[in-house]
Amino acid sequence: MKEKIHPQFYPEAQVICACGNTWTVGATVPVIRTDVCSRCHPFFTGEQRIVDSGGQVERFVKKLERRERMLAEAERRKRRETSPELPITELDLGSRAHKVLIGAGIKTVGDVLAKLEEGDETLTDLRGFGLKSLATLKKRLRARGFVLPGDEVPEEAGETGEAGKMAD
Repeated sequence: MKEKIHPQFYPEAQVICACGNTWTVGATVPVIRTDVCSRCHPFFTGEQRIVDSGGQVERFVKKLERRERMLAEAERRKRRETSPELPITELDLGSRAHKVLIGAGIKTVGDVLAKLEEGDETLTDLRGFGLKSLATLKKRLRARGFVLPGDEVPEEAGETGEAGKMAD
């Protein structure tokens, strides 16, 4: 065995737990500090508690709360974007198309959808609002998530209708 390569051994090393429990062991350091021991560990005490060293649980809870806030905000934004009360000016159709629609009393997306229920002609019959404006309007509505009259309703994730079932 080589000389002077081994650490000093302390046969009476003191172990000190955060709960106050102490005992002696043999070790290469004179004092060992620990967070839990057999006297305070939940497994040995039968107590249901979370052993949190360094605020890990608190950080995890904060991260979960932040995630919930972000999801709620995203859901609120999505509902606002697909609200029938959304003004048509937010669709960026162009000033001429906006003037024509507002002049015809169509101020919200709900009004546009009602007119589209009656048929595309109700909008294209407006002077100054042609097929190109109608195509742009429909494109912007679909981009925001609106389902237009005559469109197929997309199946929601998780729902399985007859069309969603796989053939055996």
